[in-house]
Amino acid sequence: MKMSGAPARRRPLVRWRLAAAVALTCTMLAACTSEQFQKGYILPPGALEQIPIGASQDQVLIVMGTPSTVATLDGEVFYYISQRAERSVAFMNQKVTDQRVIAIYFDKNRQVRRLANYGLKDGKIFDFISRTTATSGQEMSYLQPLFKLLSFN
Repeated sequence: MKMSGAPARRRPLVRWRLAAAVALTCTMLAACTSEQFQKGYILPPGALEQIPIGASQDQVLIVMGTPSTVATLDGEVFYYISQRAERSVAFMNQKVTDQRVIAIYFDKNRQVRRLANYGLKDGKIFDFISRTTATSGQEMSYLQPLFKLLSFN
């Protein structure tokens, strides 16, 4: 006596379910990969090297673009603010990996007096160009809130 073809009909259904399970697993794993985020100003490669001391404010605007914010400290200062963060799993919180404030100081004639690339080193605001830690004063009173603002997730 010959049995009906039920087992033969189940094979394509089992294969389809297996393929769907594999596809679902791959999709879930892809969603868990590391992500990187860039917020704020993205510094073009070599941009700071194109701004010599004595350059005009117009030259800075051509090379760097519009600043994130402007302040007046013994002349004008352009601030370009950026932050990089990453998260290893899609549903986890972001972790800040780098935050920078590029400051371009101008004298009364609107020419570049000094450049600074501030970031955090050992928890303190550090200028990566002059390789010095910023000290207290009018400049620090402006930079500290910027870094606190950046650190907020």
